[in-house]
Amino acid sequence: MSQEIELKLALGNEGAESLCCHSRLSTLQAETQRLANTYFDTPQGDLEAARMALRLRCRNDRWIQTLKTSGKASGGMSHRGEWEWTVAGPELDREGLAALPPLAELGASVLDRLTPRFTTDFQRRLWLLDHAGATIEVALDQGEIRTAGHAVPIRELELELKRGNPDALWELAVGLAETIPLRPADASKAARGSALLAGHWTLPEGDTASERLHHAILALDALGDTGNDTWRMTARDAFRQLAENGETEAGALAAMLDEPDWLSIDFGRQALRLAHRLAP
Repeated sequence: MSQEIELKLALGNEGAESLCCHSRLSTLQAETQRLANTYFDTPQGDLEAARMALRLRCRNDRWIQTLKTSGKASGGMSHRGEWEWTVAGPELDREGLAALPPLAELGASVLDRLTPRFTTDFQRRLWLLDHAGATIEVALDQGEIRTAGHAVPIRELELELKRGNPDALWELAVGLAETIPLRPADASKAARGSALLAGHWTLPEGDTASERLHHAILALDALGDTGNDTWRMTARDAFRQLAENGETEAGALAAMLDEPDWLSIDFGRQALRLAHRLAP
């Protein structure tokens, strides 16, 4: 098992183009990949309930099977367990899965009932850069999450720590946010696909500042995928609660959510400052 540490950021409509022109990336060689992924679960959603995600990915004619556990996630930063290995083709390696402790705990009946649930298809552009004493993989993903008859766009940036201190991820994100409208995002592609499949989003509650921030960020993720303005108000209310407890940036974020074009440079900078301070 490896430990994945990454900071996920949602981009505005013009964010991808602005990112590619950014001075930190424009002089670096980028690798472009086409990634086709199928996510698996039982019809009853046993893996989702256990906060796991299982996918088969085709990359350059190689098939890679990955199991991820949720771990900790708030304000865009996530720490997750990850098991990944090459398989022969587009069929699950159930024997290999059975040997993994998280799935062994669920029992053989879960493995027997695993079936394709939804897909993602996107282009990934990769840069590897050194920043603040750390090595960071910058991944720009653009494409779609698809279920039967429904699709939502993927337009996100992932900063994955390869070596060094996780604070370097925040420093890089803040630097990018000086010229690119972006915000922290907590919902993984797997979580978004599950919500698309179910036809609704469910947000966790919580009383701590970190949990309330997580609630607000997930509400913005839900807003992005559904266009339902109720989620904007949910995020605004969560930020207001944080502001009442002394989080100054949260009050400013709540006020900006009353504007039609709320995803601005200022919103991104303030959201990142708040998320960095409250990250568990």
